[in-house]
Amino acid sequence: MSKRIFLSSPHMSGKELEYIKEVFDSNYIAPLGKFVNRFEQSIINYTKIENALALSSGTAALHLALRVLGVKEGDDVLASTFTFIGSINAILYQGANPVFIDSDYESWNLSPKLLEEYLSSCIKKPKALILTHLYGMSANIEKIVNICKKYGVYLIEDAAESLGATFNGKHTGTFGDFGVYSFNGNKILTTSGGGMLVSSNRDWIEKAKFYSTQAKEPYLHYEHKEYGYNYRMSNVLAAIGVAQMEVIEERVAKKREIFNWYREFLSDIEEIEFMPELSNSRGNRWLSALTFKTFNPLDAIDALEKINVESRPLWKPMHLQPLFKDAKFIIDNTSEDLYNRGICVASSTTMNKDDVKRVSNAIIKALKS
Repeated sequence: MSKRIFLSSPHMSGKELEYIKEVFDSNYIAPLGKFVNRFEQSIINYTKIENALALSSGTAALHLALRVLGVKEGDDVLASTFTFIGSINAILYQGANPVFIDSDYESWNLSPKLLEEYLSSCIKKPKALILTHLYGMSANIEKIVNICKKYGVYLIEDAAESLGATFNGKHTGTFGDFGVYSFNGNKILTTSGGGMLVSSNRDWIEKAKFYSTQAKEPYLHYEHKEYGYNYRMSNVLAAIGVAQMEVIEERVAKKREIFNWYREFLSDIEEIEFMPELSNSRGNRWLSALTFKTFNPLDAIDALEKINVESRPLWKPMHLQPLFKDAKFIIDNTSEDLYNRGICVASSTTMNKDDVKRVSNAIIKALKS
């Protein structure tokens, strides 16, 4: 059988082992250390955000953002419905209520129109919005920022998938009150697991850091006035992150090249439409995503699996998940329609053009069968 092509596999830069050896030689493998500081600084230098905090996961970063912003049990928190559940679990950790907002076809991301429609008419004002930049493609973020400011709602950008994506030249994750990046095993950069919380507000990041290290008061002995978490990133994983950040622009360029190859091979197929990109943005194309007009996407997934290629359905919207059957939502069925018709195709940066052609040919063959 042909080699397995994964959806989005890790891709090491070549310097990870060198930096990990440095960590081991120093015997500083516990959480914190100079590579944690270097990793945070690399994110600051790249995104031009003022403050960054390296954490154990993107979900931990979202959780801390909500805690710092004062989200409590019973509060409403708006969220993109077309997302992975990690975006929403943090809301549940705080005992708050998710309120789901649908997407638009222009971006596949959260609809500014529906957001304003909800905020202009809701009786109970939400405390915050967690906005996902889906599949590494920027939402219409400037409109969303203005709406949140107009109604006094904190904005947390879930940029877990979109490191390297920009809107009007500014990095996703740096528009809101907080931004979150993920370094899970399938992301454009990976430390095997990990996340980063960013903000222009230094006091908020310092508070998040306090909570992330068990809320220890500044005494020689362990003194606690509040509860906290064990959420900081280890020096070992941060060393991997430092090496990965050295090639971030190469990875973005390769992801976009892979998408362009798919478009080259499949653009003449009327049955297929690709995830759009807002004209004033640069997505990182973390996953190349497409929809079929009438063809069953599960048949495409089956056809690809037969040639040892991994693919996935688009995210099942949160408002359709059994866990959230009683949640509030404002929808126009955009995300449900996209979910029913779409797939993510293999997008690993280790792929070459022949790999993409192999995937594309299998899809074309399935459409004709």
